[in-house]
Amino acid sequence: MRKTLTAAALAAATSLVGTAHAEVATYSIDPTHTFVTFEVTHFGTSTNRGRFDKKEGTVQLDKAAKTGKVELTLETGSIDTGTAAFDKHLRSDNFLNAAVFPTAKFVASTFSFNGDKVSEVAGQLTLLGKTLPVVLKASSFNCYTNPMLKREVCGGDFETTIQRSQWGMGWGINFGIPDTVKLAVQVEAVKQ
Repeated sequence: MRKTLTAAALAAATSLVGTAHAEVATYSIDPTHTFVTFEVTHFGTSTNRGRFDKKEGTVQLDKAAKTGKVELTLETGSIDTGTAAFDKHLRSDNFLNAAVFPTAKFVASTFSFNGDKVSEVAGQLTLLGKTLPVVLKASSFNCYTNPMLKREVCGGDFETTIQRSQWGMGWGINFGIPDTVKLAVQVEAVKQ
């Protein structure tokens, strides 16, 4: 009995020590090195692209425990394709309905790692007032000490493909505008 209690106490103490060493670091998303872009084919010919110019958010990362959280908010009215008329159409109620839904948000708390690199982030995307699961897969991830800021910066390139109609964005599908949209998230975040 005494051995069992001693073993239990030792296991509990070891667990507490392991928890004490876990370091959750908070990072602020750097808007000058973070871009969320979309790609969709145009009637099976060329690819239309655009990006959201205004975004903000935070990342929490515990490298030792291999856990994390992210919250990224985009201003839907900041979409920029390089063509004013196309931007206006994308902001309209046919697509993003930016007047009614001024933001889109990705929130995640499930991080997958390959070694010490983030390989996947699973979360929820809220768009047009509807929230659905989305998984962002990393094609690259790295942390480094920024020589100018003298602080750690972590980030990478992530992507996913969504069906826009799942969020109620079905305009044009019946006459050939694809439902499938590729989202690419290039993100860098500065340790606070």
